[in-house]
Amino acid sequence: MWVPPEQKDPVVLHAPTRKSKAYFGGVRVSDGTFVCCQFDLFDSASFKAFLQNLLVKRRRGKKALVILDNARYHHAEDLDLWLEKNSSKIELFFLPPYSPELNPIERVWKLTRRLCTHNQYFQCLDDLVKVVEAKFISWHKPNDILHKLCAI
Repeated sequence: MWVPPEQKDPVVLHAPTRKSKAYFGGVRVSDGTFVCCQFDLFDSASFKAFLQNLLVKRRRGKKALVILDNARYHHAEDLDLWLEKNSSKIELFFLPPYSPELNPIERVWKLTRRLCTHNQYFQCLDDLVKVVEAKFISWHKPNDILHKLCAI
């Protein structure tokens, strides 16, 4: 904080910040169950942790089919061995480039922004996270809202 020499009290300057949280999410399109994980950033390690969480939440005996865009961390080499080891439990499907509208999770992100962030002011990032996570918690059980939204 810079204090001009002629002033006794410091001047607080507010600069824009780039604080953020990263969420990976998935919807079981058959019943609308939502699974998400929060991380500090998007990278191959956080993506792998999300996939491991999906395996825990999948229906017993069913293979998880995951639709993805072509983000760099989705194709990371350090995932190859893990994906090969778990190929009977999970399979990744990559969308064509520049076609995010084909991914059902994009509809969930859009609905989340509309319900939680539009016409809202948040004093800090933690306030925003609380509102968004409260909505996510309400979607953790099978629900018609996401089922209808993500139906193909």
